[in-house]
Amino acid sequence: MKIHLVNPNTTASMTDKAAAAARAVAAPGTVILARTSRNGPASIEGVYDGALAVPGLMVEIAAAEAEGAAAHVIACFDDTGLDAARAAASAPVIGIGEAAFHVASLVCHRFSVVTTLSRAVPVIERNLDAYGLRPRCAKVRASDIPVLALEDEGSDARATISAEIARALAEDGADASCSAAPAWPISPPRSRPTTACR
Repeated sequence: MKIHLVNPNTTASMTDKAAAAARAVAAPGTVILARTSRNGPASIEGVYDGALAVPGLMVEIAAAEAEGAAAHVIACFDDTGLDAARAAASAPVIGIGEAAFHVASLVCHRFSVVTTLSRAVPVIERNLDAYGLRPRCAKVRASDIPVLALEDEGSDARATISAEIARALAEDGADASCSAAPAWPISPPRSRPTTACR
């Protein structure tokens, strides 16, 4: 089975990390086709970047469909282009934001979302409304770090996001958090699960 993982921004290092995480959990015999959009912004930091990313994303969806992909995974926490991709593809299309919210709702009653920049908050809130999960979300929080800081190992992005997750769990009345963060281990307070998703 071929599963297509597509990064709608043009930063290949983000695609590589997402593909490595997907391959680490894929069932035997599953092939992960990882693609990076060739057109669009280097990072998606709000509505404008998301709109610019959709045409390049759709090119990659079409190419993977032609290669026989059994499913598509959009590796962007904003679920950029999800509706358009679902309309165009014959295979199922999953956005990692929507998937993270559903998993969080299965493991707890209330969850918070931690994202990068404040301008992503309205996008995520609209997505939660569309998925019918807004009542389960205690709060959408921004850690106010640029998306590309997640790729800089010398930045304090990890510490900043970890601290925001801890605040969410302490202050929001949430039992879990969904984080727009790279695939790194995050240690939440004991007995409270964290769904970390990029």
